[in-house]
Amino acid sequence: MATAALLMEMPSQDDTLHAHFRQDVLTGLSQSRKALPARWFYDHRGSELFEEITCLPEYYPTRTEVSILKQHCGDMAQAVGQGRVVVEFGAGSATKTPLLLDCLAPAAYVPIDISGDFLRESCEVLAQSYPGLAIHPVEADFMAPTPLPPAFAQAPRLGFFPGSTIGNMEPMAATDLLRAMRGTLGAGSCLLIGMDRIKAPDVLTAAYDDSAGVTAAFNLNLAHRINRELGGTIPVDALRHRAVWNDARARIEMHLEATHDIAFKAAGAAFALAAGETIHTENSHKYDPRSAATLLLSGGWEPRRMWQDADNRFMVILADAIGDSLSA
Repeated sequence: MATAALLMEMPSQDDTLHAHFRQDVLTGLSQSRKALPARWFYDHRGSELFEEITCLPEYYPTRTEVSILKQHCGDMAQAVGQGRVVVEFGAGSATKTPLLLDCLAPAAYVPIDISGDFLRESCEVLAQSYPGLAIHPVEADFMAPTPLPPAFAQAPRLGFFPGSTIGNMEPMAATDLLRAMRGTLGAGSCLLIGMDRIKAPDVLTAAYDDSAGVTAAFNLNLAHRINRELGGTIPVDALRHRAVWNDARARIEMHLEATHDIAFKAAGAAFALAAGETIHTENSHKYDPRSAATLLLSGGWEPRRMWQDADNRFMVILADAIGDSLSA
């Protein structure tokens, strides 16, 4: 008989996250070239908007990755093996998770996300579909090693990091994240990670500047969040969304650009933007197989298998924790 899914009570980390958000905003807006970490997009509203983005016709990564998971799930299950604890980093709405759970027969599912309310809602929905699966949500910033429930201390683990979220980080930060994941997952673990491939700039730009304006709303929501949570006075209607391809760094950049000179406050500090000046809000780095392997190796992961779509738009890579003995 299937046992009921276990939804553990998640300790609130609101105070810690608020402090980190405040510090990142103060630091980022004080720089000569203003920039904010992309992880702060994902409050409840930001998470909702991102889910809308994934359904847009211009935004190919989600549907392409889903097609890869569906087509190659059997191969992935054989490579990974059954009975692992699946630890998903930045789980969000967990829309791709069922594809993995259905073919892996995991021992448990541990989603980690910074947006606690959104995570709880997603887990409640998922628990209805998997009543026999132990589900242990963890509200945390997965950029640092995250303690997992003690019950899984000796269980083999599979990290799941879909969506090419790794591309949002500068190479040094991405390396640090991969090392943090290695610390979270521990010995004997493996990692299944999605990475977006380099392709024609017009395809990339359209994916981050859709005709419906949803990505623009997603970008501008960060300014709304600063106003709401940090007592900000940013005139959001004086900002506009910009998405540009930086070929030298193989990345799409998102910016909030001031349409005219503005002055505002955030977390009690005063700031200003001149007309045309921007706040750099996101990078989305794109990879080819060689640069992806180099990144993974630098973060402590040995690439083992790679799956991609017929048009070579996206790739899903399975990697093993370096230094561990895993069967191929």
